[in-house]
Amino acid sequence: MSGSESNKLSWHMQNPLQQLQVRIFADGADKAGMLNLNANPLIQGMTTNPTLMRKAGIKDYEAFARDILQSVTAKPISFEVFSDEFPEMRRQALKIASWQKNVYVKIPITNTRGESSLPLIAELGREGVQLNITAILTLAQVRGVSDALNPAVPSVVSVFAGRIADTGVDPEPIMRASLVLLDRQTKAELLWASVREVLNIFQADACGCHIVTVPHEAAGFSVRQPRETGRRVTLNR
Repeated sequence: MSGSESNKLSWHMQNPLQQLQVRIFADGADKAGMLNLNANPLIQGMTTNPTLMRKAGIKDYEAFARDILQSVTAKPISFEVFSDEFPEMRRQALKIASWQKNVYVKIPITNTRGESSLPLIAELGREGVQLNITAILTLAQVRGVSDALNPAVPSVVSVFAGRIADTGVDPEPIMRASLVLLDRQTKAELLWASVREVLNIFQADACGCHIVTVPHEAAGFSVRQPRETGRRVTLNR
């Protein structure tokens, strides 16, 4: 066995993240970072959003997305609509969905005026669009999404667990209750969003979440476990 093969085997044996059931998705808009993480076997999907793209200095949303999709051809990847008006959201969603079969369209649970996206979610579901419903903060919103989704179409339900925790509320009971609400949606996956620390990944797994998103800037983090083990938790290969 070569040295590199031995190192890879050692990584698989020592990294506790490798043993989790939850799937880790990378969240960001840095092209180099996205392509690097796409090559990491621990990363099983990608997400991004218009805010991250603006911060990365991206001017042409579609050109950037199509460029990324030349490399991300198999793993699921989510792109978000950027309009605040529902008719335009619908137009953008249908266009984004047409880019590639592994694409999910992110729809915020409300627009910036607090108006519910549920009618649009139901309409897009009927048209067969794979959706990622994002910015969810309450069980009432999860219940509404569960009622609106098309059970025949794969979907992702993104609950901002990190933001819930920021308010001083334990998100774990909410995530567990969300799974119950989504029980009849057999093709829907619950996503733990807004990871703040490595612990959140293990919490998402313990709750039974299907997916957890990790921001690019955290994707290279490492945390030393108790000294007697000397093991590290890391997303680096």
